[in-house]
Amino acid sequence: MNSDKHVLTMLVDNKPGVLSRVAGLFSGRGFNIESLCVAETVDPLVSRITVVTKANELVLEQIEKQLRKLVNVIKLRDMTGPRAVKREMALICIRAKRENKDEILRLVDIFRCKVVDVGPEYYIIEATGDEGKMTALINMLKPIGIKKIARTGAIALYREPN
Repeated sequence: MNSDKHVLTMLVDNKPGVLSRVAGLFSGRGFNIESLCVAETVDPLVSRITVVTKANELVLEQIEKQLRKLVNVIKLRDMTGPRAVKREMALICIRAKRENKDEILRLVDIFRCKVVDVGPEYYIIEATGDEGKMTALINMLKPIGIKKIARTGAIALYREPN
């Protein structure tokens, strides 16, 4: 069976231990988490957890059933597909030697990034976009010299109806 990447988002009670139980469900059953993002929602009593995992349909169904059984999970949705807006964010520290600075700034412009910190031999750039854009940007910056990177993984919301 084919394992596809799935973006699951859940609203959960904003309480200690909830994230641990969600992550424990994945690890205890041998499911890998590719990325994980957690933050409070507009309601401070509720957090949104977004998990990216690779699974075939049968395994995904098991994951969803197990997550719905967790007492602190309020709502669970599979955000895979075009109905959801998905984005990632990255901070990328890149070596900025004199001969590379123009090229870096050109890439920042092309990929609609921002330079958020500058040092004598580095730039830190902020980038947002879908997974394809992030991968393309990183591939273009690698030959210049990425020193370090922090990447959120996917976050997602369903599009509002017209």
